[in-house]
Order: sequence, then C-alpha cells, then structure tokens
Amino acid sequence: MRIMRNTEQWQTIIHEQQSSGLTIIDYCRQHQLSMTSFYAVRKKLGLSSNNFVRAKITQQVEIVDEQPSITLTVGKANVSLPATTSATYLSQLLREFVQ
Repeated sequence: MRIMRNTEQWQTIIHEQQSSGLTIIDYCRQHQLSMTSFYAVRKKLGLSSNNFVRAKITQQVEIVDEQPSITLTVGKANVSLPATTSATYLSQLLREFVQ
C-alpha cells in the first residue's frame, strides 16, 4: 500500500537520511521508502545535497612513496637519479662520463 507523505514529512526524511551516515539506497531500504520517490521529492524541494560525496573508509592502507632510482657508478663516483629521468638526459650524462 502506498503511503502519502506531506512536504514537511519528506523534509524530515531527507534531513534524517543526510545526517544518518547511510547512503540513500541503504536508508531507503531500512525505512522501506521508494528511492524513486525519495530522489523526486528531494529534487522538487530543492534539497539535493551539494556535490560533496561522503566516503566511508573500509580499509586502512599504508602508502609508501618510495620510487626506484637509477644509480650510475663510474670509478669512485655514484650518481643517483629518479626513475623518471628522461632517456635523452641519461644518454647525455653517460656521454659526459665516457669522455
């Protein structure tokens, strides 16, 4: 059976969803609401949330920002360069070492 809600009830529902921390899908499922109606009323009332998207952290990951480097050894000299060094620059550098 279809439940008719007035504007005030929908405003309350929309605000409760936004503060619940639940996605619209999860909130509508929990409260047995039609997602189509939810979106339509939210748009009609101009209560669409801004473009901010709430993200939920599901897994902690340690980021290691360690890039491999290029190491050139000529005699007693060691030169370390980032892995992103261009091939052109490397070839010029090697020519200088050889001369």
